[in-house]
Amino acid sequence: MLTETSRAPERSWEEIRRDFPILQQSINKHSLVYLDSAASSQIPQAVIDRIVWYHSAEHSNVHRGVHTLSQRATNAYEATREKVARHLNAAFSHECIFVRGTTEGINLVAHGYGRKHFKAGDEVIVSALEHHANIVPWQIVCDEVGAKLRVIPMNDAGELDMQAYEALLNERTRLVAVNHVSNALGTINPVAEIIRLAHEKGAVVLIDGAQAVPHMAVDVQALDADFYVFSGHKIYAPTGIGVLYAKTALLEQMQPYQGGGDMIASVSFEKTTYNALPYRFEAGTPSIASGVALGAALDYINAIGLERIARWEAELLAHATEALQGVPGVRLIGTARHKASVLSFELEGVHPHDVGTILDNQGVAIRAGHHCAQPVMNRLGVAATARASFAFYNNFDDIRALVAALYTVKEIFDA
Repeated sequence: MLTETSRAPERSWEEIRRDFPILQQSINKHSLVYLDSAASSQIPQAVIDRIVWYHSAEHSNVHRGVHTLSQRATNAYEATREKVARHLNAAFSHECIFVRGTTEGINLVAHGYGRKHFKAGDEVIVSALEHHANIVPWQIVCDEVGAKLRVIPMNDAGELDMQAYEALLNERTRLVAVNHVSNALGTINPVAEIIRLAHEKGAVVLIDGAQAVPHMAVDVQALDADFYVFSGHKIYAPTGIGVLYAKTALLEQMQPYQGGGDMIASVSFEKTTYNALPYRFEAGTPSIASGVALGAALDYINAIGLERIARWEAELLAHATEALQGVPGVRLIGTARHKASVLSFELEGVHPHDVGTILDNQGVAIRAGHHCAQPVMNRLGVAATARASFAFYNNFDDIRALVAALYTVKEIFDA
């Protein structure tokens, strides 16, 4: 038994890798090498077991029933909210709103906050590094109210031009929306500085943390973030669950994005009174099993330790960067000084989709395309890239398999 002064022995990365049953299979007669965690991370057995237990022993609707199963489901679901609040260091658990994912969280802010607070002549700032989910909702609201969308430019390495950002900020700036980590290039943006400068002009800031939360510790109070969003399926949980963190004062100013059950205190044909936070923004029956599983996923990664995860993934990224640079014809796209574990690249003379298809034949799973970041591709003068993204369950053997598969691509196209 562990005492207060003892610790469980640190598990090796190979032991941890075995926690992921999907990684134990073969694809096209090759051992699976999964290098697409930036799209969706895999799920450990502990989280799978939690999902099975929920459906086996707890399944019921939440917040509505007085019977035992409903209370069990509610307690498990709300326990995840408390875990999320601790994970982000939110001041209050009611500041953590459950949504379907990062995209819905951004849309909730755009429509619940933006429609109410933006007016003609106002400005919203996004960056040239954004995923479409952090561009399109702001375009919609700006078009509706007559506000203007401004863009922070980036350099050839995929880093934001902070001097240009400061110049964009002015008394008309109402909101700044940027990602913490670029999904297309892996660039880690200086979000603390971005937030500080925006606050000096009286603007609020939304941070898309979908690619950051799986790889590093995030403290929303230390950042002074106004809004912060992330998705469960990027952080070893299932799809269909995500979180919008927002400061209490801002949530109290927002209009509900959706109406329905559970987000109300009372309803009559004359008037509806909304529920208390956080429930006024959570209309309808949620993805309960996924919510419970998100709590299990947070428990799982916290048992490993985010600092340890970050160190290992930095080693993987450094090793993979060096290895790919040694492959003739490979050109890395996005060479920022501060990066998370994403490598975008081109192979001379081969379309990224062909690279991805041939790699799949070798059992190597990567992403190929514009990564829902067409403005990034346009800025860098490419139509698409191949993207390898790493998680802590990857190892150096995976990188060797990636390199070997790229040489197979070259052999096919050089023949």
